[in-house]
Amino acid sequence: MPETVDFSLYLITDRHQLAQGQTLVSAVAAALEGGVQAVQLREKDLTAAELLPLARELRTLCRQHNARLLINDRIDLARAVAADGVHLGGHSLPPAVVRELVGPEMLIGVSTHSLEEVAEATRQGADFLTFGPVYATPSKAAYGPPLGVTALATACRQTALPVFALGGIDAGNAAQAIAAGAHGVALISAIFAAASPAEAARAFTA
Repeated sequence: MPETVDFSLYLITDRHQLAQGQTLVSAVAAALEGGVQAVQLREKDLTAAELLPLARELRTLCRQHNARLLINDRIDLARAVAADGVHLGGHSLPPAVVRELVGPEMLIGVSTHSLEEVAEATRQGADFLTFGPVYATPSKAAYGPPLGVTALATACRQTALPVFALGGIDAGNAAQAIAAGAHGVALISAIFAAASPAEAARAFTA
């Protein structure tokens, strides 16, 4: 069996949203200091050769903070750095196929944007899901209008898997998402674009 989903604050990287003076590694280090418990390396525009040293640095940081590291889509990189898991999107291999490739120990997270996708990812053997966008957010505009808290609550009832609310989550609405049944929250700009990623993370853990 894979490791349990023992985190509730899940940071997804996007170096294009960094505040001035921050690097991807410095922002992740600060966020981990602030209480982030899992990090997804998700720099889709970087090559495998560019991602590898980043993944290695984040692997070291996450181990120092007893946090999980997941790699977006790149099963090869996840295995190369002994990451805790992979996170799959709509164009990734199906979770059932990925499980054959990564073995029983790695976590498999899946991005979902509808109840149908929640059902399919559950059937395919995912370990946890992100669901969204729950609230309006520029980074998820391509997925259409926000789904809302009612849809999040329905998704959480539909699956026994841990569901992370994603899209427009901030310190002001995170509690609402948890109250709707979410296991945790997945964040990009709320932490990565903050002048102090550590303080931003602490606002959620508080």
